[in-house]
Amino acid sequence: MVSARASRRLHKNVWVTSATSFLTDVSSEMILNVLPLFLANVLGVRVWAVGAVEGLADTTAALVKLYSGWLSDRMGARKWLAVTGYLISTGVKPLYLVVGSWGGVAGIRWGDRIGKGVRTAPRDALLADSSAAPRRGLVFGIHRAADTGGAVLGLLVTLWLVGRMQGDASLLANETFRTLVLWSLLPAALGVSVLALGAEDVKRPDPSPEAAPPRIRLRGLGRGFGWFVVCSVLFELGNSADAFLVLRAQERGLSVTQILGILVVFNLVYALVAVPAGSLSDRVGRKRVLLGAWTIYGLSYLGFAFAQSGAHITLLYLVYAVYHGMAAGAAKALVVDLVPQGLRALAFGGYAAAVGLVSLPASVLGGVLWEGVGSWAGLGPAAPFAFGAATATLAAGLLMTMVPDHPTVPPVRESSGAA
Repeated sequence: MVSARASRRLHKNVWVTSATSFLTDVSSEMILNVLPLFLANVLGVRVWAVGAVEGLADTTAALVKLYSGWLSDRMGARKWLAVTGYLISTGVKPLYLVVGSWGGVAGIRWGDRIGKGVRTAPRDALLADSSAAPRRGLVFGIHRAADTGGAVLGLLVTLWLVGRMQGDASLLANETFRTLVLWSLLPAALGVSVLALGAEDVKRPDPSPEAAPPRIRLRGLGRGFGWFVVCSVLFELGNSADAFLVLRAQERGLSVTQILGILVVFNLVYALVAVPAGSLSDRVGRKRVLLGAWTIYGLSYLGFAFAQSGAHITLLYLVYAVYHGMAAGAAKALVVDLVPQGLRALAFGGYAAAVGLVSLPASVLGGVLWEGVGSWAGLGPAAPFAFGAATATLAAGLLMTMVPDHPTVPPVRESSGAA
């Protein structure tokens, strides 16, 4: 928990962006956790296509994050780029009310991720600009806890609506999904309003020596940052979309309401872990916390591979939540530690782009392993989770050996504006 004295020392941007993320996640979680069920149960989409939809969405967001981060550093502005991104995501959500094909869902997810791509790097850079280095892990932990707290509320509303409309049915109904979309629109609009009215850009002491170059160039971000990106890309290669976890839970016999109940507890644990884990990274180092998180991820995915019952799935989701809570704040704080102040948004965008570009092949590979290679090898749906555990182990080893324990920001050369 954060003491009252400590909270008073935090910039108001921390609370405003956290409130926006809370409200946005209330809205998003009312749709995204049932979206794979809508695709599979209502539209009859195959598992590989579910992976393709999610992978395409994440890859799109990744590419936009790179450009948006560079633009934010060039302009020296964070707030209004972030607001624009939230507006785009909010604007496409009503289209779920009429969509009737997996291609249409992919298009809406594409638009939503465009918005996420526009907003994420400037928003994270705004948080970094608004926090001192000794408290940066705490700040990102608070933001992540608020984001995940919104997910808890959104899932509780979803669970109530699904239970009221279709009881404990094993498949999601079309009418239920459309009702959830309609209810999700209000918190999304409120989230945009809070950021637009409450946030403010933080003036940097002397941004000119660290201004982003006229063209997108990642070379000046440093060797330590580069190795961290390599480690993260390897990790993400086995980290297929969480839609596969939802489908795994259904495949192990859990109903829609049972899955939603598990996701409520998952996000609650996630939120409770995020703040103390972020603060812990301020004291013992980002790298140690990330190593612990990736190890827990590998163990949980190995468990998902060989889970035999709904009870196993429930327990594994709780372990998986601890990984998320530990990794979220520490990873973003490490990115800030590794790069110059004036290139923070570009670094966030470059990191997200590299990781996100792997999302599409990772999710498609997950579907292929589930339906193809897994069946051939006798593993079936266990295959993508066993693969994820293996890549997490390799990534943790590379992180331990190649990323410095005490990162130093690379020197910044004076620039006359040339690329």
